[in-house]
Amino acid sequence: MAGRFGTLVTAMVTPFKEDGSLDLDRATEIAAWLLEHGTDTLVVTGSTGEAATLADDEKVALWRACVDVASGTGKVIAGTGTYDTVHSVHLTHQADEAGVDGMLVVTPYYNKPPQRGLIEHFTTVAGATSKPVMVYNIPGRTGTRIEHDTLLRLADVDNIVAVKDSTGDLDGVSHLLAEAPPDFELYCGDDWATFAMMCAGARGLVSVAAHVVGERLKQLMELIEGGDVAGARKIHEDLLPVFDALFITSNPIPLKAAMEMLGQPVGPPRLPLVPATDDERSRIRKALEDAGLL
Repeated sequence: MAGRFGTLVTAMVTPFKEDGSLDLDRATEIAAWLLEHGTDTLVVTGSTGEAATLADDEKVALWRACVDVASGTGKVIAGTGTYDTVHSVHLTHQADEAGVDGMLVVTPYYNKPPQRGLIEHFTTVAGATSKPVMVYNIPGRTGTRIEHDTLLRLADVDNIVAVKDSTGDLDGVSHLLAEAPPDFELYCGDDWATFAMMCAGARGLVSVAAHVVGERLKQLMELIEGGDVAGARKIHEDLLPVFDALFITSNPIPLKAAMEMLGQPVGPPRLPLVPATDDERSRIRKALEDAGLL
């Protein structure tokens, strides 16, 4: 059964011009294109969207623009989490005013709070809005994991309704799905893990690869929902080279290169991220060719 944000949620890339400035016109084009190619909900200003190097006014402009594009066709989740609770609350208020449908709040990074600090942080941010909140568990980027018991505590907060799981821990996911309240939804946060997590009971995927294979990912999840596990596994196996290529270096460096190759340019990443090297580009191109995309 699909979650409240559908099955395919795309962590949208943020387009920049060659001088590094925000390309808002291109962002609206990409948002519309994604919604036409399988995406149910857009995550705007997540890690794929290079939120860490976006100014607050750029984030607000992106939220407003994408809300306008998605009206009547899809939903928008704003990435409002930072490593500062007060700043996260401020961004959440601004996203609320921009008309988004929900918030994605990442684990505070760098300062590595204890679990009781995480509970206070997420509860405080969730209290700043009546919109649904999805917490984002990605210890590989943040240095801190939201532990199982902490997630169960957070699931009791009225508007903390979901977790985006990028732990790669299928055992942990299985236990969480078995023990969390039935209305607390788990979204897979890694393209490569979609098949396994959907079979275990995840409600959907927050995807990077949906920028290039969105309709095929949507089909994979629909096949699992319909009981055709063998058919879904075939799509999973066919897309593995694409999943691998999009993470040969830090996201979204490979994604931006792939989109350029596919005729959907979104400009370079912002420093400290740098464009893909020639070797990386050749590996990305081969994966796209092997998947029949080029």
